[in-house]
Amino acid sequence: MTQGIDFSVIAPPAYLEDFVGQEPARVHHVAAQRVLSDEAYRAFFAREAERGAEIIVDNGLFDLGYALPPASLVEAALAVSAREIILPDVMRDGAATLKASEQAAREIRELSGDAFRLCAVLHAADDEEWLRTYDAIVTSGWAGAIALPASRRPDPDGQLCRTRWRATAYLVDRGLVDDLIVYRMLGLGRTGHLEMLEQRQHPWISSVDGAAPVILGAMGIALLPEGPYEKPSTPRIEKLGPIATDRFDLIRKNIAVVRAAAGSTVTIAEEH
Repeated sequence: MTQGIDFSVIAPPAYLEDFVGQEPARVHHVAAQRVLSDEAYRAFFAREAERGAEIIVDNGLFDLGYALPPASLVEAALAVSAREIILPDVMRDGAATLKASEQAAREIRELSGDAFRLCAVLHAADDEEWLRTYDAIVTSGWAGAIALPASRRPDPDGQLCRTRWRATAYLVDRGLVDDLIVYRMLGLGRTGHLEMLEQRQHPWISSVDGAAPVILGAMGIALLPEGPYEKPSTPRIEKLGPIATDRFDLIRKNIAVVRAAAGSTVTIAEEH
């Protein structure tokens, strides 16, 4: 039996109403630094929370190169009625991620009690560290969710720490999926929406976020339902600039392709 994975669209703040609003409102991955610095961005996601969306506040590492401190993450989470905070992480370093996450979890609990589910990102330099880090997160007592980063580079060896679809299959095959943990995916990887055709077979995967359908659509590139997925060099979402209105339909079609691959029936909400 398959179950849809919720897809949270990442778009420039000026285009939230055009591409990001959901019907029905389900899950949004939200940038903490934007919540704190952009009143319109903050108001949009506060409204989505009121409509029933589960708001997940990301720590800023992917965009800023560093994670915001716990007090700022709590401030952002409260501002948009978030249910979950993604804890600070360190790329490709399981031990450093665990240390940063555990310290932040302690500070967040001191500031807000049990107001938020805390999500740890599963980083590792190799498969041995990946397994060790996974076990540490699951047994930590402070993590209610685990996020698996996107696989962004070719990995002919199919390592668990580099190939997300192999990692999820491994967890199932070894009986390591924990029913008390919420599992998420961060970003669309090197195979884009095509990975979702495999991952949707795992009903325990809750959500994934991504900017690719917006960025590619703005560049005039269509996502093909059956592939192939070929992503050229693209700007980061914050560097995308104004999007021509004649590209809006293509962007919306790209978003629909990702959601269909993920098995999600959510559509883009009309302006509200």
